[in-house]
Amino acid sequence: MSQFFYIHPDNPQQRLINQAVEILRDGGVIVYPTDSGYALGCMIGDKHAMDRIIRIRHLPEGHNFTLVCSDLSELSNYSLVTNNVYRLIKNNTPGRYTFILTATKELPRRLMTSKRKTIGIRVPDNNIALALLNTLGEPILSCSLMLPGEEYFTLSDPEEIRNLLENQVDLIIHGGYLGQDPTTVVDLTVEPPVILREGSGSTTPFI
Repeated sequence: MSQFFYIHPDNPQQRLINQAVEILRDGGVIVYPTDSGYALGCMIGDKHAMDRIIRIRHLPEGHNFTLVCSDLSELSNYSLVTNNVYRLIKNNTPGRYTFILTATKELPRRLMTSKRKTIGIRVPDNNIALALLNTLGEPILSCSLMLPGEEYFTLSDPEEIRNLLENQVDLIIHGGYLGQDPTTVVDLTVEPPVILREGSGSTTPFI
């Protein structure tokens, strides 16, 4: 059965953030809040935890996972970006966007889509998520928390999440009742950018 932490959305308790990070480092799968609903997350290098997320979500082969980052300082470690693309990302982060970028060779192949070798990158505008990332010291491998078969709405009620997933994850963080719209997904590997999914982030900057 999973642990259940109540973490303040504006002033996250560092003691609980530290415990959550230890669960991640021990191979755990967590549910945590972002600025566009709740997400499932694990360590980048933990294949077993990643496979658990795939089973929870019933994800198809080749699903584009996302690296949730605290800022853009790690962008070049995991993706290839031109100056124009970097400026476009910088002008729209932190925010409710997932950017699809060409992955670097440093990224494990299992994290990339098999055909295009891409990875999703995002910087959330959420205090709990940023506290986790800053304490962990590296991105969290993530995907939106949607029920199998659901494509448009993330789970937003932590109590409902607890009822559904308490036997499938190691930690659920209650960070408030959030919206149900996932991120807007923007493919920046092509010119002009292509909106792959219209979500909670405005598409105007990319049109």
